[in-house]
Amino acid sequence: QVQLVESGGGLVQPGGSLALSCAASTNIFDFNDMGWYRQVPGRERQLVAKINVGGVTTYADSVKGRFTISRDNAKNTVYLQMNSLKPEDTAVYYCYSRILSRFTWGQGTQVTVSS
Repeated sequence: QVQLVESGGGLVQPGGSLALSCAASTNIFDFNDMGWYRQVPGRERQLVAKINVGGVTTYADSVKGRFTISRDNAKNTVYLQMNSLKPEDTAVYYCYSRILSRFTWGQGTQVTVSS
């Protein structure tokens, strides 16, 4: 069974930066894609960024130009670099991996952007 372990997150002021990482317990090339969703209370989980097995990246419009997803194949780890953070980026961020229709989720990490 795939396990995803997230790290990073925390409290940052508006305009600041944070980096998240997600380490998989298996070869990330086993996945169709991998990435990050985020969720705020009372709202649905929304895609932030993903990277597929071919290395193609996709971003939510709200984070384009500010967030960058990348991966280290040797470490089976995906990263999310978040720059120019805004208060509306505050959420719990969840790493995921997908094989066909099967999603696996990380435990979630809180990101709070506040002065």
